[in-house]
Amino acid sequence: MHKLLGPGFAESIYEEALAVELSRREIPFERQVPLTVKYEGFCVGEGRADLLVGGELIVELKSVEQLAAVHVAQVISYSKAFERPLALLITFNVALLKNGIRRVVNSRR
Repeated sequence: MHKLLGPGFAESIYEEALAVELSRREIPFERQVPLTVKYEGFCVGEGRADLLVGGELIVELKSVEQLAAVHVAQVISYSKAFERPLALLITFNVALLKNGIRRVVNSRR
C-alpha cells in the first residue's frame, strides 16, 4: 500500500488503506479503539488507538518525517492502558516503509 500511495498523505488516508489491506487478508482488527485513562481508580480522560490487530497488537500511525520520543511515549502509554505488551509505531512519511516502522515493547504493564 505504501508503494502505491507513497509518503505525504494524512494519517487518516493510511489508516483507511491499511484497513482495506487487513480486511482483504482477513486479519481481524479494530479501528479507533477507545481507551480509558485511569488514575488512582478514577477515569481522568480518554484516548483512541488507531488500530488494534488481532486483539493484541496496538498499531499507531503517524505521517511525520521522523518519529520522536513523544510518539514512543504515547504508544507505551497506550500499551499500559490496553494491557498489551507489544505495539508498532509507523510513520508513512518515509521513502521506504521499513525505515518508518518501530517496534515498541512495554515490559512493565
